[in-house]
Amino acid sequence: MRLALIAAIALFSTQAGAAPPAAALADDIAAVESKVIAWRRDFHQHPELSNREFDTSEKIAAFLRTLDLDSVQTGVAHTGVVGTLVGGKPGPVIALRADMDALPVQERTGLPFASEATGEYKGEEVPVMHACGHDTHIAMLMGAAQVLADNREQLAGTVKFVFQPAEEGPPAGEDGGAAMMIAEGLLRGDDAPEAIIGLHAWPDDAGTLTYRAGGFMAAADTLEITVTGRQTHGSSPWLGVDPIYTAAQIATALQGIPGRHLDITRGPAVITIGSIHGGVRGNIIPDTVSMSGTIRTFDMGVRDDLHAKLRQTVADIASANGATAEVDISAAAPVTTNDPQLLGRMMPTFEWAAGEGKVREGHAITGAEDFGYFEQHIPGLFLHLGVGDPAVPRAERPSNHSPMFDAREDALIVGVRALVGFAMDYAARQ
Repeated sequence: MRLALIAAIALFSTQAGAAPPAAALADDIAAVESKVIAWRRDFHQHPELSNREFDTSEKIAAFLRTLDLDSVQTGVAHTGVVGTLVGGKPGPVIALRADMDALPVQERTGLPFASEATGEYKGEEVPVMHACGHDTHIAMLMGAAQVLADNREQLAGTVKFVFQPAEEGPPAGEDGGAAMMIAEGLLRGDDAPEAIIGLHAWPDDAGTLTYRAGGFMAAADTLEITVTGRQTHGSSPWLGVDPIYTAAQIATALQGIPGRHLDITRGPAVITIGSIHGGVRGNIIPDTVSMSGTIRTFDMGVRDDLHAKLRQTVADIASANGATAEVDISAAAPVTTNDPQLLGRMMPTFEWAAGEGKVREGHAITGAEDFGYFEQHIPGLFLHLGVGDPAVPRAERPSNHSPMFDAREDALIVGVRALVGFAMDYAARQ
């Protein structure tokens, strides 16, 4: 994969010395910076959970309508918004994507625009925070839309601005996210995009762009296990079947699957049990125990092998203890990648956007992103935009999903440049 990237970069290296077409829009990009920051602060202060981004989508749609786009579609995958801009020159259709949803997290940043919002999550009222940077994603894409609409006569082709709901996962019993947008036809029709880009705020040094050719972020599966035994008094466990004891063995044994039963040379894998519930009293062995977890992989073959070994392990341990177990595995997100050829083509643009020495090759990340669903249909690029304070050691910076997560706002203009650059330069680099 790395050799393919090197070859692609070499193929387009003759273009690296010349300024990319997007460079002509540098002044217009700089002019939207204050708007981008203001938008980010507004969305940060008023976050909404997955599939409930009602006010967020209304604000986005209202803004896009002021740009006199060719179309503004709302209600996509519940609350998604898709704006379409046809350029003044013939060319391909491409898409720029930002996700909109926030998380059930109590903010502790102390920012003057910190969230005090609440929402409903799993039937309970919870605090809500943009703890994963989606507020910055929205603002940067709005800024890019402004610049591109103001310069549509210079644009070759068509750009779709995709504001996606429910990246963090729709509520139980609901559809949503990238998969639902695709199911509703986003990637079909005469104006279907042939390539797509997304950015994600990350606690790397502010203003850097980080990539990895091939698999960048892991596929994610949700795991649910129900162990059923037979209830009895805690003083006489031999009179029943203990599902807690059985669940403990299962939780431990699952950790041996990646390390002892998978070919790790094909790609890393992680199994985590994050929730175990069973029983109500210390002297009652319950009938059932429920376990919830997540599975992360980078290779579909490894994923299939892991699923099979996991099911066998759970069934065998349950049987050995006289219990039964049900296993439910459902896909949450596929592997998020960077197409090596497309990455090589666009590298000069990203180097212009971030500046010399600020486009960096990263490592595989076991976090997941549903952007990978788009990439199952069309080539895509997904880069991390550094928003961390370089003066703070990397290990001490709040991570995504932390109640302390924040973004250096001077980094956001780099993201706008990258998005505008992709839209303006894609056709030129074909």
